[in-house]
Amino acid sequence: MTSAEQTPERPDGVTAPDASDAPARRGRVRARRAAVMAVPAALAAASLAVLTAQGALGVQFAISGMPFTVTATELNGTGFAQFGGLDEMAEGSPNAGDTGGQVLVVTSVIKNATLSKLCQSVDLGGTNLVIRAGEGAQKVTASDLTTDSTELTGDAAFNNIEIGNDASTLDKAGPKGRGPKGVFSQQSDTVHIANLRQTNYATTAGVFKLPGLKLGFSGSGC
Repeated sequence: MTSAEQTPERPDGVTAPDASDAPARRGRVRARRAAVMAVPAALAAASLAVLTAQGALGVQFAISGMPFTVTATELNGTGFAQFGGLDEMAEGSPNAGDTGGQVLVVTSVIKNATLSKLCQSVDLGGTNLVIRAGEGAQKVTASDLTTDSTELTGDAAFNNIEIGNDASTLDKAGPKGRGPKGVFSQQSDTVHIANLRQTNYATTAGVFKLPGLKLGFSGSGC
């Protein structure tokens, strides 16, 4: 009997795949998962890595794919959560480049936040759209503030921090502060960040109050 005749068949007549291909396929799948989830979610001294390929959309809309900068001299928040995620652009977006229309992000959620001297800018190519608020006595306030970032720097302090949680079990930032099951995360009762600077792809909030709002164009961003 030839080797071809010895190939096992399933009851439906379809030839069963060669078992020797299985390790290679599993290796490719694992490699893809590792590539997707190798996201440094650094905040102060804590380095977070997403451990599954199941990304979470921190925001439920298609992002433009244009990053914007956010700065504040000080951020104070109660109910903080952070985990890795995956944001997606609209199909056929001209900003997709070689990303496939996807951006790996760090999703940060704060139940209640105040920010001093908030500045937000986006480079439109030759000019910047700049928004400023909270530069006087009144601070910017936000509830259920969610940011999807690729970079975050500042001097941070946390109260009662927990690192290594399954993102689906987070409870300090409320329902919006929960990520997908199996994803590495952290949470704390409070967060304080001085000299905050973020590169964001999306921001949402339940309520966002911007006292002293100023919007205009400038040759430089935040």
